[in-house]
Amino acid sequence: MIKYLLTGVITLLSNYTHAQKITISGYVKDAASKEALINASIVNANTKSGTSTNQYGYFSLTINTTDTVELIISYQGYRLQAKKVTARQNVQLDILLENTSSNLEEVVVSSVRNNRNVQKAQMGVIDVPVKAIKNFPVLMGERDVLKIIQLLPGVQSGQEGTAGFYVRGGNLDQNLVQLDEATVYNPNHLFGLFSTFNVNSINHVQLIKGGFPAEYGGRLSSILNITMKEGNKTKYQTEGGIGLLSANLTFQGPIQKNKSSFIISARKSHINLLLQPATSKSTSYSFYDINAKMNYELGEKDHIFLSFFKGNDNAGYTGASSLNYTTDFGNTTATFRWNHLLGSKIFSNTSLIYNDYHLGLGSTQNNYYEVLYTGIKDFNAKTDFTFTPNDKHKIKAGFTYTYHTLYPSSVSSKVPRRGNQITINKDSIAKRYSNELAFYLNDDYDVSKTFSVNYGIRIPHFTGGGASYTGIEPRVTTKISLNTTTSIKASWTLMNQFLHAVPNSTASLPTDTWLSSSKLIKPQKSSQLALGLFKNFKNNAIETSVEAYYKTMDNQVLFKEGAQVLLNTNLDSILTFGKGNSYGVELLIKKNVGRLTGWLSYTWSKTTQQFAQLNRGAEFPAAFDRRHNFSLAGSYELSKNWTLSADFVFYTGRAFTLPTGRVTVPVNASLYDGVYYDYTSRNNARLKSYHRLDVSFSNKKTVKFWGKKYEREWVFGAYNLYSRLNPYFVYLTTNADTKQPEARQVSLLPVIPSVSFNFKF
Repeated sequence: MIKYLLTGVITLLSNYTHAQKITISGYVKDAASKEALINASIVNANTKSGTSTNQYGYFSLTINTTDTVELIISYQGYRLQAKKVTARQNVQLDILLENTSSNLEEVVVSSVRNNRNVQKAQMGVIDVPVKAIKNFPVLMGERDVLKIIQLLPGVQSGQEGTAGFYVRGGNLDQNLVQLDEATVYNPNHLFGLFSTFNVNSINHVQLIKGGFPAEYGGRLSSILNITMKEGNKTKYQTEGGIGLLSANLTFQGPIQKNKSSFIISARKSHINLLLQPATSKSTSYSFYDINAKMNYELGEKDHIFLSFFKGNDNAGYTGASSLNYTTDFGNTTATFRWNHLLGSKIFSNTSLIYNDYHLGLGSTQNNYYEVLYTGIKDFNAKTDFTFTPNDKHKIKAGFTYTYHTLYPSSVSSKVPRRGNQITINKDSIAKRYSNELAFYLNDDYDVSKTFSVNYGIRIPHFTGGGASYTGIEPRVTTKISLNTTTSIKASWTLMNQFLHAVPNSTASLPTDTWLSSSKLIKPQKSSQLALGLFKNFKNNAIETSVEAYYKTMDNQVLFKEGAQVLLNTNLDSILTFGKGNSYGVELLIKKNVGRLTGWLSYTWSKTTQQFAQLNRGAEFPAAFDRRHNFSLAGSYELSKNWTLSADFVFYTGRAFTLPTGRVTVPVNASLYDGVYYDYTSRNNARLKSYHRLDVSFSNKKTVKFWGKKYEREWVFGAYNLYSRLNPYFVYLTTNADTKQPEARQVSLLPVIPSVSFNFKF
């Protein structure tokens, strides 16, 4: 297959060498800040064909030399621009788009809105402009990326008190979250209530949950790409805000005007003032995050970027029948990138990336305790080339290499009557080293006006743990247009994953231990097939889609039944391996313009797992299996200054395991204090269904302060408006009066009103 793919590409390149063509290339930027606009649409009005900008705002469009072409450039939230170009040789342009002040202004250009969601050969890809994030509901004064992601079809949030998100039946570790190409292994603050990404520092957000291009690998379920702002190249700006949870401040501006810039953004919590009286428990929590980025244009063909991110959380909890825990976790990333143009048709990007993640947890419940430490340190080098021979092809090829160092360690035991509990020293943990290398080639080919295909191959190679694995991962997505507003798409993807986060079933709190593949731990594999119908209405103002998918997952990893982790335990020896299946149907109805914007999302899905050494070999629901998942999110401009935003979510409660009986034996006769529980099946019960309504009102206005104009915004909101006591987790205890066992639900967050103030000057 590789031979035929390379032969086709070589033939393709030779054909275009002799064609009578010229190329129009350049960057699409924000007119005010000179920030790159990612996935902006550039359409040749003469032929109705076009392209889009890459993640650096660059585009390349080849036309006939005899043409006088009119380009239509559009980007959601910006005024459309028409530009005529007449040339006999290649042209490089910088196209500047003006931001609109409200959604109402976009109605003027409704007849030429972007319809890439229908016409491109891509499935399961959703771009979320930051402007849309800022217009939607605010969680306790915190605008949040993951809050929006969790409202999309095919995506499920964890229960309150758990971290991360689940995509199409995949576990937490099957999502690749990247900030400026650096992996963020735990992208959450406050146990997943909102993300570790400060919206004021973000330029663009994209979620890919199926039909993965060949450049992406190493995960089975999704890719979440987050791109940081580059910094304003024309003037200095300061913005910030304060809410009930945290305060933030961002400063950006030019280093050399119109050529280089920087941005520094920081956020710090003061949540302890709110959390303790709200929960009536002995609880503490603090977090912070820092983003920084610098970029410099060396010339027309070279551009360098340097990004840095650091975030950290510390928490403690006492209560719920002697349950106590302390935790500390955080991420640090750094990225150096060099963009280079090789002529007008080839764009290259080379990156050097460092990231460091750690999670430390200590918990005690009744007479048992657990101490866990897991960490990952990566060094990554990658380069890729994008070749755009004409408006029908976009070819991308490259390679990536990563050196992993993992720190897995965990201890669970009975609290000693004498002496101290065991602690974990990071420096004494037996480290695991591994190497991951991948080559890829991908072609996005518009065969005709009605048919297009995105196809490619990725070849990953992994060494570590005394083992070596090489995979072949073909990917293909096809699109057939029924008319200009309707298309049918299908995709098939094979993926491999060499790092695994194993859920620790011995803890009352959700914790994961990261392990790399080895002789015993085989790479996870998935095959995903999807079929979808895409339809736009009212000149592309309303987007709709229905996608059905079926995914198989092999070499899934869990701990064995009753596994007890001691300090020197070989973790590989207490693991068990199985398979999973997930299938579902996803509906999305999205309105992009006008006073009312937002979307409706519904997912019906089923996810099961099967392990020979678990549940007597019988199939059981995955812990993150939920049959129904519904969300409704919207924002309505009441006036020029006032905006109402709200979201409502409902989903089936997650599965968990409850014993069906117990046997009492003499006290202190065993590790279990004389009580043995009888578990007939795994994940045999479900928590109550989850539902919640959030509402916020925002008031934006430009005012004068000390003779200077600045923008200020007040946001008034309520999280969980009708104070639904949603389940956090369930634990077993004994009723003090009846001496009978009972299960008790712990709920964290009742209705929480909020007020926040934001400013920009």
